Amino acid sequence: MDKTVIIDKINDFLIDEFEVDGDAITPDAVLKDTLGLDSLDYVDLVVTVESNFGVKLGEADFVGISTFQNFYDLIENKIKAKQ
Repeated sequence: MDKTVIIDKINDFLIDEFEVDGDAITPDAVLKDTLGLDSLDYVDLVVTVESNFGVKLGEADFVGISTFQNFYDLIENKIKAKQ
């Protein structure tokens, strides 16, 4: 899966699921602050990623993930590792 497709797909479900303005989602924006994530929202995020990309995410995967770019890279790496 192409990186651009991954980013577009992630952004689409984030806008839909978390009702955030698409303009607020930039590679350098802070994921937690932009989406207003709490612990339950992280569960929703994990479930949504798993259903959209077929990869498993655990708590340890989010260590060091602060920006959208970090999150995109995490998902891309998970997809590559699965292939």
